[in-house]
Amino acid sequence: MSLKITRTTLPEDHPSLANTYNNIGAVYNNMGDYSKAPEFYEKSHKILEKALPPNHPELATSYNNIGAVYYYMGDYSKTLEFYEKSHKILEKALPPNHPHLATSYNNIGAV
Repeated sequence: MSLKITRTTLPEDHPSLANTYNNIGAVYNNMGDYSKAPEFYEKSHKILEKALPPNHPELATSYNNIGAVYYYMGDYSKTLEFYEKSHKILEKALPPNHPHLATSYNNIGAV
């Protein structure tokens, strides 16, 4: 319902839609429907790429979300690809002792 309303009032690439798509992806992910989750996470990411600077931490979060779905699907090479993209952004955007970097290293190590 929220997506329908938002899509009728905003352009397809409006940043508010990115949040909606991300939330839908998270619901599919939490339900274990890993085939549908990446579609919505990627829609969200495409909008964020247009709306944010290339080293914005929110893009890192988006890459991490996509990687997590591939992790649950058992596609570890794809997982690592997205976790590393996320990590590169975090390295540029955050100080070297930031806790998010520790989490990122942990995610990569878990793969």
